[in-house]
Amino acid sequence: MARARTGLFVAERLARDMRASWAASRLVRWRYGAGSLDRLVIAPQDLRTADPTNASEIYAGHFAFAGKMVAVNGRSPFEMPAPSQEWAEELMSFAWLRHLRAAGTAIAQQNARALIDEWIHVCGGYDPRSWEPTILSRRVISWLAHAPMILENADHDFYRRFLRSLLKQVRFLRKVSRDAQDGYPRLVSAIALSFAGLCMAGQGRLLKVAQRRLAHELGRQILPDGVHVSRNPGVLVELLLDLLPLRQAFAARSVPPDALMNAIDRTMPMLRFFRHRDGTLGNFNGMGATAADHLATLLAYDDARGRPIAAAPHGGYQRMEAGSTVVLMDTGPPPPIAVAGEAHAGCLSFEMSVGRHRLVVNCGVPTANRAAWRAAARATAAHSTAVLADTSSCRFLTGGFAESVCGTPIVDGPHDVRAARSERADSIMVRASHDGYAPRFGVLHQRSLRLTADGSRLDGEDVFQDAAAHIKVEDDDFAIRFHLHPAVKVSPIGAGESLLLVLPDRDSWMFAVHDLKPVLEESVYLGATDGPRRTVQIVLHGRLRTSTRIRWTFIRTDAGMAAGRPA
Repeated sequence: MARARTGLFVAERLARDMRASWAASRLVRWRYGAGSLDRLVIAPQDLRTADPTNASEIYAGHFAFAGKMVAVNGRSPFEMPAPSQEWAEELMSFAWLRHLRAAGTAIAQQNARALIDEWIHVCGGYDPRSWEPTILSRRVISWLAHAPMILENADHDFYRRFLRSLLKQVRFLRKVSRDAQDGYPRLVSAIALSFAGLCMAGQGRLLKVAQRRLAHELGRQILPDGVHVSRNPGVLVELLLDLLPLRQAFAARSVPPDALMNAIDRTMPMLRFFRHRDGTLGNFNGMGATAADHLATLLAYDDARGRPIAAAPHGGYQRMEAGSTVVLMDTGPPPPIAVAGEAHAGCLSFEMSVGRHRLVVNCGVPTANRAAWRAAARATAAHSTAVLADTSSCRFLTGGFAESVCGTPIVDGPHDVRAARSERADSIMVRASHDGYAPRFGVLHQRSLRLTADGSRLDGEDVFQDAAAHIKVEDDDFAIRFHLHPAVKVSPIGAGESLLLVLPDRDSWMFAVHDLKPVLEESVYLGATDGPRRTVQIVLHGRLRTSTRIRWTFIRTDAGMAAGRPA
């Protein structure tokens, strides 16, 4: 079944790529330049934070994106070899125009026009890198949002070149958006077309088409509880940074569509659901460093500021909150293969924070140089959960022609993932299980978490059900991993049967386990804003022949009770 599903996915993806290539061929490309656009009627707001100091760097020819810096030395940045894929995407998206606009100087304004002219000259005919649907969508949105800065005091010839190129890009995007990669790329294409229909004069027909596509994609991709179908919390941030200005643009021209309003109403509360009290989001399914400024901007639009909801059953997540302690747990299967290109094999993993400090984390993904870390970051071993026989609970598409066409999505993994939640006066308990290891080893993994009402103790239990079938397999070892945040200091207690964990505010916790001895091993935390950081992980090693039920505890010490600060 999984092989047939993968084959169908590869065939569909190949067909979409072929249609997109045909649309970009010289035989039909001339059609997108037909017609004219005489003016823009409105400009959407850009909610992303701008730094005017970056404008001087760009003017000096220093283009620093995604952790890489290129000095152009008088050449066009669009002709320079890209040091990374992320750098090229950031350059071609023109998201950096917001920094030039924030500078508010005539020099920055002229620099913006000069760089746009360079792009039109170098890539404006057609360039495979910069005309990819997601990058094209981001560029259309950036050009529209910053058009007042770009076109103010511009000469007539540049004004016409800019509008002519913008119209050409929008027409090409309308043609290829249906064949964009499923998930966020296809949704952001519909958002860009909606912006274009609202902002460009005489585009009523385009707006009707864009509205239908937007409503369709929002209905497909935003689950009833507000989680995005990719299960990546970071996608919600990126979507809301565009959906909120789109709502404002609709309000300026007409009535915002119900599909847009409903999507915003569902997704906004999920930001608080995934948010630890230090202001960062949980590192699940492709989420890395949290842009605190972007998150703060979005939360300012959140009218309902009550306690976050406890469970997202459609998205497959649980939130346990008591006292100053927050626990987030992944209790869902991997997303559909079409949107699983960045999903992780982290079923039943959890994160724990106390006050404004993270304690247990998943490794996450880095902001820059993702390709080098992608395989390791997506493996089950990079998550705070159980790993059987050093094998991930999901299988990724790797190798050969299929990977070159489709990347490395999850093609098989847990299918039967169950979760039950109960709340009592003295505790909150979540019990969940998954069958990701059943096909290969005949083992079901069940995990139970119990958080006391005052948040001072988290009891956990990992059970390997039907383990007798695994005894026939030579390799029956397991490892239960608890990755710790780099700011946590760890030291053994006594003979090493327990561990003392001290947070930066001197709040102290003890980790204890029954029957097994905890081991400290090296780890890496990829979700930091300043790049990968060394850290440690607590690992419980065992064999199914002798241990199938493992109980462990995080408990606040007496010293921690005195030092801990309520959030």
